[in-house]
Amino acid sequence: MNKIHKKFVDIFARYSVLLAVLFPSLWIFYFVLTPLTVYPVFHILGIFFDTILIKNTIIINNQIPIDLIRACIAGSAYYLLMILNLSIPGINFKKRIKMIFISFAILLFVNILRIVGLSFIFLGDFRFFVEAHQFLWYFMSTIFVVAIWFSEVKFFKIKEIPFYSDLKFLHKHSFLK
Repeated sequence: MNKIHKKFVDIFARYSVLLAVLFPSLWIFYFVLTPLTVYPVFHILGIFFDTILIKNTIIINNQIPIDLIRACIAGSAYYLLMILNLSIPGINFKKRIKMIFISFAILLFVNILRIVGLSFIFLGDFRFFVEAHQFLWYFMSTIFVVAIWFSEVKFFKIKEIPFYSDLKFLHKHSFLK
């Protein structure tokens, strides 16, 4: 198999993975990441409060429920990081897995801190909670993902541009040039 053929196979494989994960409505992200988010939040809040966990709802002091819905888990943010990671050509398999794992771990850590922080705000002043939650949801969630991605680009010395580098290669080797 020549070098150009290998690049075509690589592009096909990377984008096939992205589509395969997307079609079942991102369930794999929620299946894996829900317990990885809910249990640490439950245990951290348990340090400060009497907590009970019922499915994805943390009940604080037997009266205040904190319901961690799918949006709290941020499956689409993980998917965006996966898209960015898989849309970069020329990265060997081990490095790509390491990049995805590190970006997911950072996002998971930041998301757990966000949920715990919002829980404390919710318990302290509900009016401020709504504003803080909306600010974090509409503005900071995008900033978190972009910051993680730019950090990854710098740390792993990524030179290619997501999608564009693949499109440039495909155009160069197509009948459209």
